[in-house]
Amino acid sequence: MAATIKSVADMAGVSIKTVSRVINKEGTVKPDTLKRVEDAIATLKYTPNKAARDLASKGASVLGYVYDNPNAYYIIDMQKGILDVCRKNNYELLIHPCDASSSNIAKELVSMVETAKLAGLILSPPLSEMPDVLSELDAKNINYVRILSGDAALSSNLPYVLVNDFKAAYDITQHLIQQGHTHIAFIAGEEIHKSTTERLNGYKAALKEANIELDESLIIKGTYSFETGVKSAEILLGMSPHPSAVFACNDEIAAGTLFGARMKGVDVPSDLAIAGFENSPFSRQTFPPLTTASQPTNEIAQHAAASLIQFLRARKTKLTADNLNYTFVPELVVRASTEKA
Repeated sequence: MAATIKSVADMAGVSIKTVSRVINKEGTVKPDTLKRVEDAIATLKYTPNKAARDLASKGASVLGYVYDNPNAYYIIDMQKGILDVCRKNNYELLIHPCDASSSNIAKELVSMVETAKLAGLILSPPLSEMPDVLSELDAKNINYVRILSGDAALSSNLPYVLVNDFKAAYDITQHLIQQGHTHIAFIAGEEIHKSTTERLNGYKAALKEANIELDESLIIKGTYSFETGVKSAEILLGMSPHPSAVFACNDEIAAGTLFGARMKGVDVPSDLAIAGFENSPFSRQTFPPLTTASQPTNEIAQHAAASLIQFLRARKTKLTADNLNYTFVPELVVRASTEKA
């Protein structure tokens, strides 16, 4: 993995800002600190992001997309959507993967914005849902747009894009109930993502409305990964009786669950119905293909980038920008993994 400015700072025992000063030859760094940073750069073979620095020096309009998400399909669709809007509006894009669990994540983002002279940030979960990070950005008057899970308007003057995971999860669970299932399991992703909580709450609401008693043993904690699906299938199919249906928090988990069921000789959907979420390629590449909720990630990304650019232009001209916020409700897509013969 290529070295980052953060890894240089960690090795040298200094802040990211100090590394930035050394890279930019600002001449305000003490000799011993300068040597430590230069040694770390040499050891790690770190190459500064020249493109971002050149853009900053030219005064170009640059946005930053910041993410920490293991779902490659999600990230690719996000990047494509943002880039499409940036190119149409003569903006450049700096893409910055990061570790949201880092204790210095807020300072890392502030340093990146200041070093590359970014006009604003596009934040996706979980960063967009972390109060400490948002507070630090607000304190530095950094502009950003958030993509996050929810079903209600937020008290903020900055633009946002909401994804109504609750309603989509409710629709998936209701579909399983309508198929005759009353013993339905739920496999969760990381709790740091609000989408996990929203999807779990939608599942619970559908059960409650159908007067189906909630069985906590059928709720499996996990991560948004194929491996979670495989392990969860082993747990759930070891129960007696095992559930007749599974709602997995995303398609990758659902695909892993399907694989685990096949390993146990369990037929899908006659012995176990499986539904996922997102409508990623995972849902279409399995056999049988997975019932899911179609989340238009590319479109969500386009709206987020367009809202931020519109907000920035309005602020520059001291005008009020309207209709900056959007809400998406992923739509139920029924496929063979839940259909009765």
